[in-house]
Amino acid sequence: MADLKKHILRVGVVLGIFAIVATTMVAYTEQNTRQQIKENERQALLDAINILIPHEQYDNAILQDTILLPATESLGTEEPTQVFRARKQDQPVAVILTVVAPNGYSGRIKMLVGIYNDGTLAGVRVINHKETPGLGDKIDASRSDWIKQFESLSLENPSSAKWKVKKDGGAFDQFTGATITPRAVVRAVKGSLEYFKNHREALFAINEEKS
Repeated sequence: MADLKKHILRVGVVLGIFAIVATTMVAYTEQNTRQQIKENERQALLDAINILIPHEQYDNAILQDTILLPATESLGTEEPTQVFRARKQDQPVAVILTVVAPNGYSGRIKMLVGIYNDGTLAGVRVINHKETPGLGDKIDASRSDWIKQFESLSLENPSSAKWKVKKDGGAFDQFTGATITPRAVVRAVKGSLEYFKNHREALFAINEEKS
């Protein structure tokens, strides 16, 4: 009986040690993985920004030089979004806005829109959508160059009346068999330019979030 008790005690101690070691390893791995995921997300965001605003065009810490916009109907957003500001030698260069086209064929289309201080577009990239593969998904830069046509355009180029797809009398191509999606994107990009025009000074204003 005494030997059995000793055996049970030994097994209990071993299991206890195993549980402690396993728990410690899981916690350590989870902590390291969380940090790596956070760093990967930070780098992916910076890479996306640098596609629109090349890094050599600014010298500030763009991921820290931000303001938080509340949900903004004219930008299609339903929750607060960050605005990233690019500066060089403390002078405004460009902003990166998060813009949502609410009326895509299959729902909301989320984009990053880069706008230079003079009101011209640095570029547009779709970062989330559910458009139809082979049709509406041509708004994705990985599917076609359609989204890249916005670079260097402004509210004056083309004229405001031409900020439509060609089917509606505008300057922008629609896709064969898919007009709703490009129409929604064109409308949202124009809306972001109008928002920038009306809020330029506030968007570049120095605030406490600037590093």
